[in-house]
Amino acid sequence: MLVLSRKVGEEILIGENIRLTILATKGERVRIGIAAPPEVRVDRYELHLRRAEGHAETASQGAGERRL
Repeated sequence: MLVLSRKVGEEILIGENIRLTILATKGERVRIGIAAPPEVRVDRYELHLRRAEGHAETASQGAGERRL
């Protein structure tokens, strides 16, 4: 894992077309702006996990229905 320190207004570039901008800090919270092409999915990790769990449950329920 690469760990960087940035100040408000500074940016980080990932590859050629994803840009992270530090927008604000307030206490322990950091606001980050993300500019990425539309084909790149950007999501909060906890939402990604929830969505993946939902897909796994749906798939297992669907598999169970097929066995009946």
